[in-house]
Amino acid sequence: MGLRIAMVAGEASGDLLGAHLIAALKRHLPDASFVGIGGTKMEMQGFDAWWPAEKLSVRGYAEVLRHYREIAGIRRRLLSRLLAEKPDVFIGIDAPDFNLWLERKLKGRGIPAIHYVSPSVWAWRRGRIGKIARSVTHLLALFPFEPALYREHPLPVSYVGHPLADVIPPAIDKPVARERLGLEGAAPVFALLPGSRQSELQYMGELFIETAQKLFERFPDARFLVPLTTRETRNRFEEALWRRGAQEMPITLMFGHAQDALAAADVALVASGTATLETALMGTPMVIAYRMSPWSWRLLRHMGYQPWVGLPNILAGRFVVPEFLQDDATADNLAQALGNLCVDRQVQARLAEVFAGIHRSLRQGTAEKAAAAILPYLKPC
Repeated sequence: MGLRIAMVAGEASGDLLGAHLIAALKRHLPDASFVGIGGTKMEMQGFDAWWPAEKLSVRGYAEVLRHYREIAGIRRRLLSRLLAEKPDVFIGIDAPDFNLWLERKLKGRGIPAIHYVSPSVWAWRRGRIGKIARSVTHLLALFPFEPALYREHPLPVSYVGHPLADVIPPAIDKPVARERLGLEGAAPVFALLPGSRQSELQYMGELFIETAQKLFERFPDARFLVPLTTRETRNRFEEALWRRGAQEMPITLMFGHAQDALAAADVALVASGTATLETALMGTPMVIAYRMSPWSWRLLRHMGYQPWVGLPNILAGRFVVPEFLQDDATADNLAQALGNLCVDRQVQARLAEVFAGIHRSLRQGTAEKAAAAILPYLKPC
């Protein structure tokens, strides 16, 4: 009987990480099976999803509280099943509030617990480091500054880079990307990435559409590309279009294909999260925006350690792209920043240099490095 590897990924970025990791592990362990919670990309690699990743795709304290009973029930049932089946290793991909509890329980029962993606202790809730060290057998970090944060704890940490830097080419051919999408001429193209969760569309769908309407007043030949990851988020965005009376706007909704949209765009408006890193790796100038429930915002705004929330700014160690959060995230502010960035070639050139440096630092062959760190836990003692 082959090795059995349990995994939990709770959102689109975790699904991508999981899919790449499964493919890498299969090259070494072709008979291994993969089970747990995951998304469609993981399933395409042969993953057996006992629950879909969408069940865990909520963000912010208020949203988590509304779904707490269902999520806690899934976690209890998953733990019982894992303890009964005793996988050879458990890999929790991001989703720390869900996975660390599981990892601590499984580690205590002798099952190696790998946590893939260091929780953002560099941004907020730094007190979690001790809890992470107690809960996890091995930590895989995506960013080069993260291993140093754990030096005072007896926890093995491996820097593996970021998989997006491996799959996104260093140079993007924008004319080819536009031709592929049927975009002709020199009209400005804006990509709008309002998030991968339904809760994000709830707070940002209409905001992004209103911003597009204001940009359309300034750039009447502009086109707008909106990649959405699920049918549910697409439905929410379409409902927001009707509420804003924007059905006749030149807005193209795309099912996925975020990189195609970013490759074709002059500028992007991006909800804070992994999508900001993807945008930087695509070399696309951006403005970052984020809104959440007022209650979640009041809790989180006092817990940060850094002045930035966007990954490009964090990796650069300075503000290189604008961030507009909560009350500052207005359509007027966003439209002005996006419009100015669209016509400022000097700023675009400086951003291209910064983004290229980020790309080089994160291009590490992530999936293979992660697999190499995990394989020792899958070999007989």
